[in-house]
Amino acid sequence: MLRVNVVTLFPEMFEAPLKTSILGRAAAAGLFQTRLVHLRDYAHDRHRTVDDAPYGGGAGMVLKPEPFFEALDDLAPKAPVVLLSARGKLFSHDDAVRFSVGEELTLLCGHYKDVDERVARRDGVEEISIGDFVLSGGEPAALCIIDAVVRLLPGALGDHESAATDSYYDGLVSPPSYTRPAEYRGEVVPEVLRSGDHATIEAWRRAEAERLTKERRPELWATYMKQQRSEETEVRG
Repeated sequence: MLRVNVVTLFPEMFEAPLKTSILGRAAAAGLFQTRLVHLRDYAHDRHRTVDDAPYGGGAGMVLKPEPFFEALDDLAPKAPVVLLSARGKLFSHDDAVRFSVGEELTLLCGHYKDVDERVARRDGVEEISIGDFVLSGGEPAALCIIDAVVRLLPGALGDHESAATDSYYDGLVSPPSYTRPAEYRGEVVPEVLRSGDHATIEAWRRAEAERLTKERRPELWATYMKQQRSEETEVRG
């Protein structure tokens, strides 16, 4: 079972999502469990203060290091420990796989202007961002990561193929999907998908995945092609 610890100022933001859809079913099946840790439980003044003005001046408030350090001292978590941060490296499918095969995952959610840099520099903490944009806090990002990780746990989805045909699983975005009706408002489902010829369908899907990756995600395409060339070299070698 994967244990997910979330250190946050707003544990209520997780309660409904963690009980819904795939996350809810996976939790009920005992595939993972979540511990929500309220950051204010580690504030020791009567106002339960967790933030302060930044050294050097400037707008906004910065979350203090002490509550995070004390929460981690109590949790004593196994790696990975992730601080959700706009300065972090971009979260990827490879990260989701890495987290899904571990025993424990700890997510630290910032809020307000920033988190004291000493939290990021604590031994074992890695900074991760879910995209080149800024959120009001780390909670939505943490939910995205939990969802991406949990759906990879064996038994979370109906079958392995559901995950294996998703975008990024093999380095490409996924091909387009269609369902009934065959024609809607002048748009027709490609004939190949209605042919019943599974080999032809798979070839079409592969070609579409490659086309869309090349057009929309050139950086992924470059990485994919590099990997393909490397594999071809190994085969010839």
